[in-house]
Amino acid sequence: MSPRVPLHPDRNPAVFATRQAVAGIGRLVSGAELRAVVVACSGGADSLALAAAMAWQRRRDPDAVAPVIGVTVDHGLQPGSAERATRVSEQLAELGVDETVAVKVQVEAGGQGPEAAAREARYAVLGEVAQRFDAGTVLLGHTLDDQAETVLLGLTRGSGARSLRGMRAAYSEDRVRFVRPFLELRRAQTEQACRQLGLRWWEDPHNTDPRFTRSRVRHQVLPMLETELGPGIAQALARTARLMSADEALLDSLAGEAFAAQYDAQRGFLVADLAALPDALRLRVLRAAALASGVPAGELALVHLDALDEQVHQRQHLPKQIQLPGHVSAVREGAVLRFTRTAG
Repeated sequence: MSPRVPLHPDRNPAVFATRQAVAGIGRLVSGAELRAVVVACSGGADSLALAAAMAWQRRRDPDAVAPVIGVTVDHGLQPGSAERATRVSEQLAELGVDETVAVKVQVEAGGQGPEAAAREARYAVLGEVAQRFDAGTVLLGHTLDDQAETVLLGLTRGSGARSLRGMRAAYSEDRVRFVRPFLELRRAQTEQACRQLGLRWWEDPHNTDPRFTRSRVRHQVLPMLETELGPGIAQALARTARLMSADEALLDSLAGEAFAAQYDAQRGFLVADLAALPDALRLRVLRAAALASGVPAGELALVHLDALDEQVHQRQHLPKQIQLPGHVSAVREGAVLRFTRTAG
């Protein structure tokens, strides 16, 4: 059943902007293997507007646009989450997606915060659903405002260029491509699009709970910066992310080549080879080695990379061992730095 919408929604700039943002995504190309497109939908304004835009594109040209699979994930972290997941699935069906999927996941912190653990569980199940439906693409509804918050949080953590690049507009993982088509849109635009389309969205209470850092950034820090420094702060932060993303992509590519050339899973690294690399590449190569050895990406911090870098230049008191997250140890023995499972 199609949703009841006001007359002529196409004339609304916000609706038009959401549809323009997804134009071409999901379009079938001759000889392509694209079977479906997954849209992640929490029931919030951003993801509902995204699902509505993709469903409209599919209805408009069903022979040229891949089937749209609407997926909602129940993390089970809030009262009424199961009922809410059911309602979101109903909304997705009303929008006209080809199929709806509601999945409940078990969130296990594992040393992470609840937000990070929930995100990890959500992305894992989205990837699984995409592979089940042979879908090559998962769409996520993050906006420019989300990007600005992410960059600001990265600045406060002192996490370096990797955090300043914010959320990537697109990336691939396990043969699934994750795409964020709304990174140039404001949250106010997605809310206006939902209003124009007659869609009632869900407000996550965590988004207004001051116990959560992102909530404080959204409702207190960014508004204060806009007041004190003038308008355009969110756009400036998002622009920084876009510029840093291009730089990071190049550095990551160069580091990947260096890692492949220098690292041996059994032997480790020759320290002289690592020491000869520029600082920016060496830290990325060390990070790649730590991840390849089993260190969880979400737990690997700059302090760990700095400690590994010190090992490269360490000339005395060898052998030296550093324990990393995920029960991994980095051991410097003479001219070699290797990664092993932590004993015990």
